[in-house]
Amino acid sequence: MQNLRTRKRRKLKAEINVVPYIDVMLVLLIIFMVTAPLLNLGVDIQLPQSAAKSIQNDKEPVVISVDQEGAYFLTLGAAKRDPIDSEALVKKVSAFVRENPQVPVLVAGDQRADYGKIYQAMVLLQSAGVPKVGLMSQPLQASGAR
Repeated sequence: MQNLRTRKRRKLKAEINVVPYIDVMLVLLIIFMVTAPLLNLGVDIQLPQSAAKSIQNDKEPVVISVDQEGAYFLTLGAAKRDPIDSEALVKKVSAFVRENPQVPVLVAGDQRADYGKIYQAMVLLQSAGVPKVGLMSQPLQASGAR
């Protein structure tokens, strides 16, 4: 009888004991539940302060305006604002800057204008031989400032 017992072997279990994994998972869940409300979701950053002042220049600037639809307008000195296409813009600004090399050249874009059109205006001015281009902006009103 004893020979039968020694010969009879237990079958091996091919199951994974998941109880320790569940315990670890519950401990981690509790840790994350306690620490999550303590995390600061915002990041404090220091933005650079600008001391930009308006441009003071004796000469009237050349102003290239871009409207909401992406159309270009040119104002040469004290002349009135005229609609212009890109080829004529390059020719006129190039000739004007050659005669007046110290004249400031500014780009004014409508707030709703596509940035690509404003960038394209700056590229056109570069191809016209303008060495330095400024961007125009409106100062924030005190009531509408955020």
